[in-house]
Amino acid sequence: LLESEGYRLIGVAKYAFELEKLLSTEVPDLLITDYATVDYEGADSIKTLMQQYPGMTIMILTNQIIKADLLEFSKLGIKHIVGKTIDRDELVMAIRFALKGRKFYSEEVLEVLMDEQKRKTTNGDSGQLTQTETEIVRMVAEGMTTKEIAAKKNISFHTVMTHRKNIFRKLGVNSSSELIMFAIKAGWIDNIEYYI
Repeated sequence: LLESEGYRLIGVAKYAFELEKLLSTEVPDLLITDYATVDYEGADSIKTLMQQYPGMTIMILTNQIIKADLLEFSKLGIKHIVGKTIDRDELVMAIRFALKGRKFYSEEVLEVLMDEQKRKTTNGDSGQLTQTETEIVRMVAEGMTTKEIAAKKNISFHTVMTHRKNIFRKLGVNSSSELIMFAIKAGWIDNIEYYI
């Protein structure tokens, strides 16, 4: 699959010691690993890999969508987590995103992470958005740019950027796609076409 897309596979490891041996020979741009099948010692093993090979991107590929593990990986800064149920095209897209440094979660993973963000927001006052912030969320979901939002609301570009930063901080999201998914799951927006 990878080689047919122009990528070079440098090795496959079933056990942690095999992975260590491979990495001592050549460090790949991207490591795709299933932490549940390789004999890792939990998230600490992934954290160690990140510290030892800071230039290597790590993608978690798993058939065990366990909330606690996903949250732990997310805290570690792993931005690429996909379930094994994804199809070939989505896997290729995930690899491309990972190599470009862009965040990618498969739908089932994103649902777990967004549900947790929604729970935190519901339980805390910090998640309360102002009316203006809620309006801006809707506009972002409709695909409007920051400049377009500023023009429509008759406020400055800088003011919209400040609102966006506050929204991201309150909701604990890091990108427009995460914001849109959060808004859809929270029931703030309906019937809007969106892309992750």
